[in-house]
Amino acid sequence: MRNIKYIVIHCTAGSQTQSTESIKNYWKKNLGWKNVGYHFLVNADGTYERLANDDVVTNGVANYNSVSMHISYKGGVDSKGKSVDNRTEEQKKTIITLIRTLKAKYPNAIVQGHRDFPKVAKDCPCFDARKEYANI
Repeated sequence: MRNIKYIVIHCTAGSQTQSTESIKNYWKKNLGWKNVGYHFLVNADGTYERLANDDVVTNGVANYNSVSMHISYKGGVDSKGKSVDNRTEEQKKTIITLIRTLKAKYPNAIVQGHRDFPKVAKDCPCFDARKEYANI
């Protein structure tokens, strides 16, 4: 069992309607990753897909993946590609449910956004996850 220190919140930095297969193909073909980027991927309608089990190290945050669980919502950019918090209400509810589930397993894990890690120059997840989930 991995020692989980972080529950990391992400956005895909793409359309809310992008397919999971297109995201996975990007990771594999463009980035050359063997594993997926996240453990959970939350669709605009609030459904989610489990992309990796807890024991799998995914590619969410360089240098922190071995101690992290990763949740991403589809979206995070507007029609011009600019960063925006465009989570649907359904996505917000599902992310909270997933965080609560993970916190039950990993009670000492810190919940924060991708952008909150040192040397990360991204807006991801396009909102202040530390503040929003401080009480979970």
